Amino acid sequence: MNSSHSDLQIAGDILEVQHLLQPAREHPATVAEFAGLARSIAADRSQWAHLVQYDAVSRWYHRLRTGPGYEVWLLSWVPGQGSGAHDHGASSGVLTVLAGELTERTERGVRNLGSGSQRVFAPGYVHDVVNDSLEPAVSLHVYYPGLTDMPMHASQSSSPATQDVVPA
Repeated sequence: MNSSHSDLQIAGDILEVQHLLQPAREHPATVAEFAGLARSIAADRSQWAHLVQYDAVSRWYHRLRTGPGYEVWLLSWVPGQGSGAHDHGASSGVLTVLAGELTERTERGVRNLGSGSQRVFAPGYVHDVVNDSLEPAVSLHVYYPGLTDMPMHASQSSSPATQDVVPA
């Protein structure tokens, strides 16, 4: 017996065995699928570039899409604008930088997020996102379930105080 050959062989076209294939989902349902949704939107500038606006007074945001239980937000950040330390209540999220550079601060340290960078976070994850660069930045945020609460934190170690829901 030759141990380099397997007894398992596939005969014919596996794509013809319909009951073995999973149908494509209409809407994302896993962390990987939400991250994939964000990457696909990021890759297609025609879905978002014409909507971007910049506001010198406060971060600009626009709800780009909704689906069953999730929301997709587009945000712009001029130099110096930040979110303040916050979490996203019961929502998980995917943050994707579409253009420019953002800085994420957590109790674990500081991370620079350039265009194309992606961060996935669980409910209760506390961070502060800031545009520390000299150029504007644009980011995409996917929340599941949709964002209904965004508790603000005075610092990474203090207790939260609830603020109006503004995506970040």
